[in-house]
Amino acid sequence: MGYRLKRNEGVEAGLRRIAREQIEKSLRDLSDSEVKTSRKVHQIRKRCKKLRAVIRLVRPALGDAYGRENREFRDAARMLSQARDAKTALDTYDAVMETFEDQVQRKAFGSIRRELTNRRKALLDERVDLNARFQEVAARLEAARDRIPSWRLSEEGFSAIRGGLKKTYSRACKEMDGVAEEPADENFHNWRKRVKYHRYHCQILTPLWPAELRARAGEADRLGDYLGDDHDLAVLRAQVVESPEAFGQERDIQAFLGLMDQQRELLQQKSFLVGRRLFAEKPGALCNRMSRYWDVWQL
Repeated sequence: MGYRLKRNEGVEAGLRRIAREQIEKSLRDLSDSEVKTSRKVHQIRKRCKKLRAVIRLVRPALGDAYGRENREFRDAARMLSQARDAKTALDTYDAVMETFEDQVQRKAFGSIRRELTNRRKALLDERVDLNARFQEVAARLEAARDRIPSWRLSEEGFSAIRGGLKKTYSRACKEMDGVAEEPADENFHNWRKRVKYHRYHCQILTPLWPAELRARAGEADRLGDYLGDDHDLAVLRAQVVESPEAFGQERDIQAFLGLMDQQRELLQQKSFLVGRRLFAEKPGALCNRMSRYWDVWQL
């Protein structure tokens, strides 16, 4: 049925359906031995974010259940973060090399990739622990699925959505302003999280006006990719700076850090170009507009 509301179902019923679908897809992946470990980790973490976006959309109306479910989905994703980071570090290194392939000789940075490969291999050698984490995540998701019938909203229609939509959009606007004032790694990462939630909210609300909201979700996705790539570079940079001696000679390390900094500067410029358009509207104005779309959709 898809990650979106349906016109002839109530918001509460739609919320439960979407959440149940995301959990069941995750459980299928977790039990499928044919799914690669890296793919499994990626999909589960992504769906946990989508689940958190669902409950954030109705956060005020969901009441006390919000805090509990948000913690469960957050903690489930965190259990797999180390496995994700090891794979991402290698992918990020390869992306940097591809970007600057006409300017550098990969051979000079071979020691960096070898160290990243060794770190990932060490993690994969601990597969028993990772399998245990998969089992724990599955147990958490099964418990959450069993609680879904108890989810109750205190409001109906767009009133159930307005508060969560406005809060998440407003925080994305504030995080963008905060990054402009203080472009710290943590601030960019926080902005990215709010952008992701807004993207998922646009997807859920796509039926209100498909042409516009698909485009808006697409731009939010593009912005999220820029910020995600920037975050991955920041994480890799921190790893290298923390123990440079493990990655090779100082001259090569400094050159590699310079390449990453160039890449990050470009990504951050692109992020602001998209973000200032995406979050140009005041939160109240955006919610009022979406409310009118909702009314037309319900005719």
